[in-house]
Amino acid sequence: MPMQLRTRNLLAAAMLSAGVVMGASAATVDGALDQGVNRANKAQQSQQKIDSVDNSIRAQEREYRGLVKEIDGLNVYVAQLNKQLKAQQDELASIEASIKNVTLVERQITPLMLRMIDAIDQFVAADVPFLAEERSKRVANLKNMMGRSDVTVAEKYRKVTEAYQAEVDYGRTIESYRGTLDNNGQSREVDFLRVGRISLMYQSLDGQELGVWNTAANQWEPLDASFKSKLMAGIRIAREQAAPDLIKVPVAAPVSAQQETK
Repeated sequence: MPMQLRTRNLLAAAMLSAGVVMGASAATVDGALDQGVNRANKAQQSQQKIDSVDNSIRAQEREYRGLVKEIDGLNVYVAQLNKQLKAQQDELASIEASIKNVTLVERQITPLMLRMIDAIDQFVAADVPFLAEERSKRVANLKNMMGRSDVTVAEKYRKVTEAYQAEVDYGRTIESYRGTLDNNGQSREVDFLRVGRISLMYQSLDGQELGVWNTAANQWEPLDASFKSKLMAGIRIAREQAAPDLIKVPVAAPVSAQQETK
């Protein structure tokens, strides 16, 4: 074989061998790249799962902290309710104890009120006879009230004390009113003037007759005409037709003083 042909065949064989080697290397690189892409995709998917789990954990942690805070608030609220419940239980126990004592109190206060009504009845009968009908009616109403079951003990006691207060007020006020005078079997309309409980006088409607209640004698007596202007002034003051002023009224001397003069 000529030299030139042999050289050509060697070159061709070398070139063929190089092509095979280069083709094999390209295939290996492509496979390695594909594997790297697959690993990257798997790593990305794994990271996404990790991120999802992390977000879920963080959300659950926030929910847990919120629940802990809510539980703390509920514990404080329950503690406050327990205090209120304890106070209400104590108050209920006190009320129950008071209810148990109501019957005992009623048994004690009812006889007291009856004695008070009897005392005021006797006092009105023995007192200066002013507003006799009104005061006697008040006492009668008290007696009727004590027998009523629809009136509470507290209301009965309030009415009794009001009656006592009214009698007390009579002793420190001045009053003029028109009423009927029964004297010596005769009845007529007159103007009365009451100055506390120290003096009770009257004047006939024509102004011609004057009288005063004598506590010691327990009867009406004529009043000297010199008291007419003073009596009329007192009536005007009591009716608020004149300014308050000092007036001279007849006052019966105490019994002890009369006995000393004798």
